[in-house]
Amino acid sequence: MSFPAILVLEDGSVYEGLGFGKKDLAVGEIVFNTSISGYQEIITDPSYAKQIITFTHPHIGNTGVNIEDNESDGIYASGVVIKDLPKHFSNWRATQSLEDFFIQHDSLGIANLDTRELTSKLRESGALKACIANSEDVGLVAAREAMEKFSGLEGLDLAKEVSTKNRYSWKEGTWPHYKETNDERSVVAIDFGIKKNILRLLRKHIGIVEVVNAQISFNDLMSLKPDGVFLSNGPGDPEPCNYAIELIKQLLEINMPIFGICLGHQLLALSGGCKTYKMKFGHHGANHPVQDIDSKVVYITSQNHGFAVDETSLPSNIKATHISLFDKSLQGIEFKDKPAFSFQGHPEASPGPHELEELFIKFKLLISENAQKN
Repeated sequence: MSFPAILVLEDGSVYEGLGFGKKDLAVGEIVFNTSISGYQEIITDPSYAKQIITFTHPHIGNTGVNIEDNESDGIYASGVVIKDLPKHFSNWRATQSLEDFFIQHDSLGIANLDTRELTSKLRESGALKACIANSEDVGLVAAREAMEKFSGLEGLDLAKEVSTKNRYSWKEGTWPHYKETNDERSVVAIDFGIKKNILRLLRKHIGIVEVVNAQISFNDLMSLKPDGVFLSNGPGDPEPCNYAIELIKQLLEINMPIFGICLGHQLLALSGGCKTYKMKFGHHGANHPVQDIDSKVVYITSQNHGFAVDETSLPSNIKATHISLFDKSLQGIEFKDKPAFSFQGHPEASPGPHELEELFIKFKLLISENAQKN
């Protein structure tokens, strides 16, 4: 079922490999991910929309795919680049191969490439526009044309494209025993590209969880009578998401408890008057050290973002709480005068370490404290 394929980069590089999945083409910004495990969760994370993921780890697909580990209902990554496409898979939970999973979801990947050499290139050049294509039916010329038409992620609002169309309730707790709280407090999760494990942890620690569309109005949100609002992860550039920024400003004005992750962190920062910027190659992996500025404790975290908040732009009422020990970029903020905080990485993991699950407990306490004040 595999076929000859090419990977074309905007710097003119062309790589030949073995295609799998749909026999067509896929365009996006190519990035690298250093995670050793969790490839299923990564490719189904909506935050990877319009991105092609290069996996540095050579063993991708060897444990197959199962029905439980998806972080959404489909593959959101535009494509993947892997070193080898395994002929066999083995895991007691697996139900199909990675190749069959790509065929099922009409997605495209390319194998038989030196992904570490490609990663070295991306570290030097930064993230690039790229195209994976079936070299027999599509060809080099069409692949280059498709790549050149892609505008890149900067200035691109993807949150409204991947967000749920309909509001729904989430009732599942965390694995393996589906642990959930008996607390009846209500949190509204605004879906900018939310992952399922975030919802599980909100159900575990907070209470009732309602998931809503990214473009929900202030009045519609408040009609749900939330005790707190969660701002989810998501793909693309945060700056064009004016609808979300304006909504968050309204929520800050009424002192609504707010917790943001990833894109939600960036949107909260923008709502508070901060600025964001496009990173050279971003942070994508499950082994990133992040330090709590006050306690000096270092956490190993899961990361997936190509934009960041500019720490120098923080106004006096917002303090930095966490920094990356890779490049000193800002990883967390907290309002001094509002019940609102956020984190750039992924404390929900899936995949990755669970060391910062405590942030969900912090959100629970923030909701409780605000309820006592009111």
